[in-house]
Amino acid sequence: MIEHRPFSGLGQFDADWLAARYHFSFSGYHNPSRVHWGALRVWNDDTIQPKTGFPPHPHSDMEIITYVRTGAITHQDSMGNKGRTEAGDVQVMSAGGGVTHSEYNLEDEATTLYQIWILPKERGGKPYWGAAKFPKQDRSGALVTLASGFAQDQEAGALPIRQDARVMAATLAAGQSVAFAAEPSRHLYLALAKGAARINGVTLAARDGAAIKNEPEVLVQADAESEIVLVDAP
Repeated sequence: MIEHRPFSGLGQFDADWLAARYHFSFSGYHNPSRVHWGALRVWNDDTIQPKTGFPPHPHSDMEIITYVRTGAITHQDSMGNKGRTEAGDVQVMSAGGGVTHSEYNLEDEATTLYQIWILPKERGGKPYWGAAKFPKQDRSGALVTLASGFAQDQEAGALPIRQDARVMAATLAAGQSVAFAAEPSRHLYLALAKGAARINGVTLAARDGAAIKNEPEVLVQADAESEIVLVDAP
């Protein structure tokens, strides 16, 4: 089963500083058929204008993964962390029992990013923040795990999250393909950050999404230079 979610049909919020598109119900957008996909709760496609951003606000009991597509985002939180995450890189905030943070685009250009929220296995716990570089050339033609709740992925360099889930990404040249073997019980969600591709024969355009379940293998075939982000969640 593959449910194609075209970019034009996503929930939306537009302001002078932020253009947001929502793959799942979020803020003022509510779609009862798109509240979550297994443990995957939020997938926002944000364009943040220069010198603007999200002022300090609280979170709890959520694994928040930020994948920067262009530009950079600067994070600061109540744990004392501060960091700048650039295009292609990833930051994770495991909110645990509670944390306050801000995210600003301090650059001279617009920043585009995906923000992905995954429900944790257990509530509470000590919050955590971390960031890592994942050069796009290192994932050319192959899926690389960026964040994971599995020890073997963390040992290989993935950022830790508190759920048996993975966030992966790949860059593909036109004509390249990449496959992922999926367990039938898992909930997969794929977003095409740029390009044009077919997912098991279903055609996606840039910034489209696809909810995937009960597919023994997910085959992504790029029809143009493409960048994909894939979540595998319980």
